[in-house]
Amino acid sequence: MKSEEILNIASKRGFFFPSGEIYGAKSGFWTYGHLGTIMKHKFEDLWRNYFLKLNDNYFEIEDVNILSEDVFKNSGHLKHFHDPLEENGKTENFNLMFGLKVGVKGDEMMYLRPETAQSPYIAFKNEFMALRERLPMGLAIIGKAFRNEINPRQGFFRLREFTQAELQIFFDGNNLDVNFDEIKDYKLRISDKEIKCKDIKEPKFYVYHLAKIQQFYLDLLGIPKEKFRFRKLDNNEKAFYNKVHYDLELKMDTLNGFKEIGGLHYRTDYDMKNHNMSINYDGKKIYPHVLELSFGVDRNIWGLMDIFYKKEKERSLFLFNKKVSPVEVAVFPLVNKDKIPEKAKEIYESVKNEFNCFYDSKGSIGKMYRRMDEIGCNAMITVDHESLKNNDVTLRDRDSMKQIRVKISELKETLNKFLDGVDIKKLGKLI
Repeated sequence: MKSEEILNIASKRGFFFPSGEIYGAKSGFWTYGHLGTIMKHKFEDLWRNYFLKLNDNYFEIEDVNILSEDVFKNSGHLKHFHDPLEENGKTENFNLMFGLKVGVKGDEMMYLRPETAQSPYIAFKNEFMALRERLPMGLAIIGKAFRNEINPRQGFFRLREFTQAELQIFFDGNNLDVNFDEIKDYKLRISDKEIKCKDIKEPKFYVYHLAKIQQFYLDLLGIPKEKFRFRKLDNNEKAFYNKVHYDLELKMDTLNGFKEIGGLHYRTDYDMKNHNMSINYDGKKIYPHVLELSFGVDRNIWGLMDIFYKKEKERSLFLFNKKVSPVEVAVFPLVNKDKIPEKAKEIYESVKNEFNCFYDSKGSIGKMYRRMDEIGCNAMITVDHESLKNNDVTLRDRDSMKQIRVKISELKETLNKFLDGVDIKKLGKLI
């Protein structure tokens, strides 16, 4: 099965593996290995650099993971955040939050946050004042959330401890201008249709952000468009406080179809009223409305691995682009003698500060290629006897396995072009 193949590579090569395996791993808890950590950080950096630049008044904050009981009383989590639990023939509501007893006597009840959203909500007034009382204002957070899932399944996709990347946009409910002309003719993939933004019957600010989310996935992450879609939730599916709710979904073979990896939620003024966060704005008292862009980071990582995994006759590989690939460039000596390793090390040292780079000299060149293919490394450089004579190396393309020779003096420039998507055949003569 594809899921088992991916999990095997993930564990063997250092993407992720069950936490505490030596003591009997508990479901829903996973450790990111060295490659997975790089990939996760690259996704998070790509996310923050893209979404925080949608407006000059969008900023990232960081909060604690443990919040007071009052936060969740007012947010509605203590009352509504339940799943049904069946025991002894009876169905009861089971609250999904992890409770903690705090203090020397353990007499104060607090909770691990089940979503990152509450942190920007309770920080709103401090940031509103610090940012000179301007709306719209965006507060982003990338951090941990915790849900005591009754029986987490689906491997890495449904976790008890997970990372969210969320942007909460606060605005006057009567006014949120966006540059709609920029995207009015852009086609959104909604369920099984492609619809121009100007033909979608939702508020313009909402449609604008749908477009920006789709562009993030198709243009930056390189997701094939047939693997991406939005799905609108009806009144029976969406949370009662959401006026409009679209899930964003990726099509995954490992999960038998389209699965939710994020969402865009127009939450109206529900949260600000519950937390009593009124402000004076433009001469009137308002409770800001909230547009929430929410992404499950771990689900996105699994989605990328599912979509870009490929199995060929002689190898398995991930077809990541450089934006998310944990290793962009690998350097190998053809043999471990004749001063070739020294030259290979010299080249590795010259490029490692510019690219995510890996050096390997263990095993045959074929085995080293296969190991790098398996983790999704984009470019592979081999130093051989000819390199010592002519000051050049071979550059191998992961996808096609084609190779060219490149002068060492031109190596960085050539690598940049190749990693930006230039076909290897346009960079030199194939060998």
